Amino acid sequence: MSEAQFYTFFTGGLGLLIAAALMIAWQLWRLRDEERDGAISALDGVSHEMRINLQRMVNEVAQIVDTQEAGPDVLLPVQHPQLDGVNASLIRTNRNAIAVIGATYQELEARKMALRAYLAQKRDLTPALDDAMDATINGIATLYMWEEHAGVRPSEAGMVRSWHVRDWMKAHGFSAHSFPGMHLRDEVVERLRQYGLHLTPRPLTHTAHEYYSMKYDRQADPHAPFWRRKPKTEEVMAVVGVDEASEYIDEEFEDTYEADPEMAESEDADAALAEIEATEEDMPDEDEGYAEDDSEAGRLPN
Repeated sequence: MSEAQFYTFFTGGLGLLIAAALMIAWQLWRLRDEERDGAISALDGVSHEMRINLQRMVNEVAQIVDTQEAGPDVLLPVQHPQLDGVNASLIRTNRNAIAVIGATYQELEARKMALRAYLAQKRDLTPALDDAMDATINGIATLYMWEEHAGVRPSEAGMVRSWHVRDWMKAHGFSAHSFPGMHLRDEVVERLRQYGLHLTPRPLTHTAHEYYSMKYDRQADPHAPFWRRKPKTEEVMAVVGVDEASEYIDEEFEDTYEADPEMAESEDADAALAEIEATEEDMPDEDEGYAEDDSEAGRLPN
């Protein structure tokens, strides 16, 4: 083999090797994208599956409340194949949130079993219905945290407007009056607040009268109820007592010895008149003055 043939063979083999490497990289990249899309689809399937189960639970409870003669067959078993598939796979996701969803399914299934037993025995359904409604509220709160906050802890989700939760429930078909005697959206908001989610605006802690009765004080005690004024120390109270006593004595003295303003004005007027009369008595009369002037003017010099 000549040198030219060797270099030709070497160049061709290197090109084939580069092409094979690029093909392998492209295949791996395509597989990775498919796995990522499959993981996203599986997680969306978990959300969709849970939403369907919760809506079915809401409808079943409402049907039992409306129809008192409903049988145990009204309650269908809870199935969650999407969640089971995610648990069986190696999808990279928040496993703590997946565990919470699994616990929520267990609670829903337990409440349904209790309702079936109550319906089969023709007993009072009030406690079983209350437990079923409470489990449904927990499930809706869990679904919200899973879809909107990726399943993080409520205390780590930050500040959230309560109207955002209500709009999310409205978009997912959860009516406010799905349960009798209960506002479902308000109950879910309160349940999220109990779990630690920082929802705004916060509920009122005191009435308008209590709020406007609060006194502003920079030295207020933040640990006191409604931030009332701090109790003053004994030294401060002693100083304040002395000041108040001195002020009281001054006021009593002024009230006792203060003269009547009308009497004071009359006395001033009498004194002024007496002074004017004394001045007039000291001054000579006009006739006498003129007489003296005339005598002096007509007198001849000696």
